[in-house]
Amino acid sequence: MASHTPAFAPRIEDYALIGDCRSAALVSRAGSIDWLCWPRFDSPACFAALLDTPEAGCWRIGAADAAARITRRYRPGTLILETTFESDAGAALLIDFMPIGGSTSSIVRIVRGLRGQVPMEFSLALRFEYGAVIPWVTRLRTGFGVRAVAGPSLAILHSTVPLEGRDFKTLGQFEIAAGDEAYFVLAYGPSHLPAPAVPDPAESLTATEAYWTDWCHRGTYRGPYRDAVQRSLLTLKALTFAPTGGIVAAPTSSLPEVIGGERNWDYRFCWLRDATFTLLALMHGGYREEARRWSEWLRRSAAGSPAQLQTLYGLAGERRIAEWEVPWLAGYQGAKPVRIGNAASGQLQIDVFGEVVDALHQSALHGLAPHREVWELQREIIEHVTRIWDQPDESIWEVRGGRQQFTFSKVMAWVALDRGAEAADLIGDTDRLEQWREIRDRIHETICREGFHKGKNSFVQSFGSDVLDASLLMIPMVGFLPATDARMRGTVAAIERELLHEGLVRRYRTEETNDGMSGREGVFLACSFWLADNYALQGRLDDAKRVYERLLALCNDVGLLSEQYDPETQRLVGNFPQAFSHLALINTALNLQSHGPAEQRGAD
Repeated sequence: MASHTPAFAPRIEDYALIGDCRSAALVSRAGSIDWLCWPRFDSPACFAALLDTPEAGCWRIGAADAAARITRRYRPGTLILETTFESDAGAALLIDFMPIGGSTSSIVRIVRGLRGQVPMEFSLALRFEYGAVIPWVTRLRTGFGVRAVAGPSLAILHSTVPLEGRDFKTLGQFEIAAGDEAYFVLAYGPSHLPAPAVPDPAESLTATEAYWTDWCHRGTYRGPYRDAVQRSLLTLKALTFAPTGGIVAAPTSSLPEVIGGERNWDYRFCWLRDATFTLLALMHGGYREEARRWSEWLRRSAAGSPAQLQTLYGLAGERRIAEWEVPWLAGYQGAKPVRIGNAASGQLQIDVFGEVVDALHQSALHGLAPHREVWELQREIIEHVTRIWDQPDESIWEVRGGRQQFTFSKVMAWVALDRGAEAADLIGDTDRLEQWREIRDRIHETICREGFHKGKNSFVQSFGSDVLDASLLMIPMVGFLPATDARMRGTVAAIERELLHEGLVRRYRTEETNDGMSGREGVFLACSFWLADNYALQGRLDDAKRVYERLLALCNDVGLLSEQYDPETQRLVGNFPQAFSHLALINTALNLQSHGPAEQRGAD
């Protein structure tokens, strides 16, 4: 089993992502793969050093000189990571990627000599089942590779340099001279089947680069933030599970919302709250096929009784996502517990009904699905909302401190009725149209009466409270009220007073909201983008750009964002990279473009 000493602690922002649209790996600046779940995003990790120490599994290739200077980048328009090690002895390049579309999932690592002669080190420690299982490792009959097996899992390593087994690891030392290359390929397969095919490294590199660059060329955004938008779209694509079209919230579990805290969750699943934002970001970014596949995943997952609609699902729409804790992992920098699965799947979050209805409506309006194909499901969900909209729930932030009458949930119930009425009118199914409009208007009136605090001149987190919540920034973005409405101006001003921390937005004050957890959290990056959206909608373009560019500056050196940022430690925190943050980055760029000068709006 893995060690319980949390001594291994690279910063979250020191990682980069590689992936094959089935799973993904995090690679540190030092050239160590410290997180990988195989064969799917939600499979047990075989490299889990991210949440413990290297003994929990990792694969490092790097310069033997600990003082070597390290720089890295993605090849433009790709998910191919290049890390350069430079020392007095010379310079070497490490190329990391996961080939796309093969029959098996694999990682290819190429070491290329750039100048001089650089001593390099190789260390592979496979640990299946989240660091708990050391596999049986044997040498391959030809070459320098090894075969590792434990229970259902099999991994095959092919290497062009000699390796040896020691201390339950596969180790090697080699020198790379200018112009030379060394190849390492690790492939995964079920242990009861023949060994997985290992791709040719050079051919795979060419094919993988062509795949990603061709994909990027389909993008349509040409605004001033093109590099950040393109990297975010690439990240969303990398977080897509290709067989189904589902998109995971993040490839990681239990990266804490504050270093050392207990707010640690498993995000390797697909959330319905992201549905409309995901659809619009992909569609307006030029990726209609990805938007169509996401819409189809959503319809399949939401199918069935609306009363059983969940907040999140597995990669293929699986519903059983039991939450449990991993006692043998020390947690990222000691942040425990390490959680696998997510109990929020069993919560009542009324806001997701509005999200699903709106996403289905947008799918039909933009030709991703025929109106009648989605109408029956929409109708049943809307009918269910008419019966439950006034109930307390756990809402968008998935609180574990008990249900409340959350204002945002009521707003999204209004969205369900509003979009439903529009769809009913379009399709000509008007039997319930007047009743829906009446309930919609009643919800609107109730929110404006019960969810607005006159003393604060602001909408509030829940009916009758005086607590603010950044989800209220969504009110104009879903069409409930214009951003220029006096009540929204007051809400933005109140959030500026009470939730801004060093220019960025908290979700809420953890000391004021009973969310069932202890301790604080960082500022929430998606909410900070929403503030920029509100500024843009209010005509405050300079303020919008100031906040947006501040957020872009928080991206790590290869353009990735986590869920939150801790201004106290100046660290990215939370699961990484986070789809919600990158979705918000894309949509805010599009909003700034549509509300900017005429010449910028025409940039597409």
